[in-house]
Amino acid sequence: MPRGLLISAPASGAGKTTLTLALARACRDRGLAVQCFKSGPDYIDPAFHAAATGRVSVNVDSWAMARETIDALVARGADADLVLAEGSMGLFDGVAVPGVSGTGATADLAAMMGWPVLLVIDPSGQAQTAAAVATGLRDFRSNLRLAGVVLNRVASPRHESLVRSALADAGIAVFGALPRHAAIELPKRHLGLVQAEEQRGIDHLIGEAARFVVQHVDLDAVLQSASDWSPKPVAPTASLSPPGQRIALACDAAFSFIYPHMLEAWRAAGAEILAFSPLADEGPDDNADVCWLPGGYPELHAGRLAANQRFQRALVSFAETRPVHGECGGYMVLGTALTDSEGVRHTMTGLLGLETSFARRRMHLGYRLAELASTIPGYASGARLRGHEFHYSTIVAQPDPPLAVVRDATGATIAETGSRRGNVSGTFFHLIAEDK
Repeated sequence: MPRGLLISAPASGAGKTTLTLALARACRDRGLAVQCFKSGPDYIDPAFHAAATGRVSVNVDSWAMARETIDALVARGADADLVLAEGSMGLFDGVAVPGVSGTGATADLAAMMGWPVLLVIDPSGQAQTAAAVATGLRDFRSNLRLAGVVLNRVASPRHESLVRSALADAGIAVFGALPRHAAIELPKRHLGLVQAEEQRGIDHLIGEAARFVVQHVDLDAVLQSASDWSPKPVAPTASLSPPGQRIALACDAAFSFIYPHMLEAWRAAGAEILAFSPLADEGPDDNADVCWLPGGYPELHAGRLAANQRFQRALVSFAETRPVHGECGGYMVLGTALTDSEGVRHTMTGLLGLETSFARRRMHLGYRLAELASTIPGYASGARLRGHEFHYSTIVAQPDPPLAVVRDATGATIAETGSRRGNVSGTFFHLIAEDK
């Protein structure tokens, strides 16, 4: 029977990902099969999880997904020895208005699965107050169990002693304390961590983090704090309709933001995925009946994408007879132009009138519920889709008819409606699940 544990924190930036990777690799080094999950919408962390464990990690999201979908996804941990779920933001951070099965908070997943919570506490700039924070998190919601705490970025032995003593007085176990150690910090950029596939020596970095954590954390105590967990016997469900039978999927460093559960749902429905690389100046496979451009970091490769004329010509030719859809970064590349953060304007494919700019960055972040005003590959007009938007681009022009009525988690209508022209469509939000 697997044992489960959820790793969370009071806020973003405390070190959840680094600790998750280190614990996962350390347990794998002991011969344990480790299955990771990510709570909430995130493309980057699951790829690091897979690098640490050798097993595909998937996102589970209480705002966008029905409980049966979550149960079906986490059931992949049934053959593991240990399940480690990584939270997002702070433990209780979600939206004000619940979605399908919760608010999107990490605490929702802990309560659903009965997984104890291991808190990562960064006590920088405080001492005994760190115990007050941990105590408040422990007592805020009665259906959660706190396993214990790992302290991160401890300044000195005296600092550690003060925090440990206060936590002991509160009855909270401390599994270890990590001194500041820049060698295990993971590189970051504006949408989060630099992607795992972009980092040379990622295996060495995770291995170093595991060795460092084992030196400072009682791994046996962590394992003992995990609870026995029996996943519900749920039959796999095709939670997302494939956009076609043969899907040409843009796949490289500029187009990598696609959820593993989406690809698995497409394949489970019998679809074939034909990957191609726009950065390698490749076009969609001519045997495909639909083309899908995921999000990613096209703004970092805009000059190269603009120069890759074979890719652009092939995509334009494909769109004359078959549907093409883009999400976020993919949507931007389907537009007329993209201005990068240096103010340089790059010509894109021109399949849509959209023009975007990163010259004046403005964050767009949050859950999205879209009701389609026209079809996209896999979904008819009127379909309701749940997703998430996270980017820093500004719309300079969006002249084509809107693709959908898009609302945020509070129900407020937003301006990022997506658009459509002929066979081509695009959205700023990333699809997570159908709203049934």
